Amino acid sequence: MDLGLIVGLALAFGALLAMISMEGASISALLLPAPMVLVFGGTIAVGIASGTLRDAMQAVKSLGRAFRGDRRSPRSVIATVVGYAEKARTEGLLSLEQGVSDEKDPFLRQALQSIADGIDAEDLRVLLEDEIASAAARNRTASRFFMTLGGFAPTVGIIGTVVSLTHVLEKLDKPDTLGPLIAAAFVATLWGLLSANFIWLPIGGRLQRLGELELERMTVLMEGMLAVQAGAAPTFVEERLSALVSDAAKPGKGKSKNKTDKVGSTRDGTPPLAGFGS
Repeated sequence: MDLGLIVGLALAFGALLAMISMEGASISALLLPAPMVLVFGGTIAVGIASGTLRDAMQAVKSLGRAFRGDRRSPRSVIATVVGYAEKARTEGLLSLEQGVSDEKDPFLRQALQSIADGIDAEDLRVLLEDEIASAAARNRTASRFFMTLGGFAPTVGIIGTVVSLTHVLEKLDKPDTLGPLIAAAFVATLWGLLSANFIWLPIGGRLQRLGELELERMTVLMEGMLAVQAGAAPTFVEERLSALVSDAAKPGKGKSKNKTDKVGSTRDGTPPLAGFGS
């Protein structure tokens, strides 16, 4: 579980509270119901209107993931794929079907079942690439929704301020009340900027980054399972996948035993992978 979003938001609002305290202001002066209803309600409303209801529902469902983070990093799946490579080399590809029911990752489970069913390597790549494309589209939709809210919120806040200032102008005959009214008018702008930069944009950016990590993990799984299907040596699979992951610990020098020799075969007798990694 990655607590980056929770920690970041806590520090951001903590800094805001610290400033309010150091300025000697009152937090209750900012917690005005009217501007908050307009900013949050209006922002979410126009965000929904700018897309589809299905997009909004999908974005709401992704909130849990934004706070929780992904439990499986791209690097963490390398050992799993290497394990399947060892099993396939010793027991055959049909043995992979035994792990289908126990595998929790639906993407990996689909790859295992397809390999056990004897699907062609090229067809398997097309199938898995389609799944990756679908996941990318879902991630973009959720991230874009919150980014859109972050774009609308400051403008909605300004609208609230203009409405409040219109009310202030009606009270020019009462100078003693103008100060508090003007201060309250700018609360809407404050909440518009605050919600955009402290809530919506961080959530949107977080979902975008989690989506990138998910696609990286799925790409690692795809290339790894294609290598398993081709009968690659586990050491080669590990080195190949480690090279694909940006933060993975690279294997030590001389660890691999399957370097390609001049005649086009690997030193451990494994034939080279046609099209692997293309």
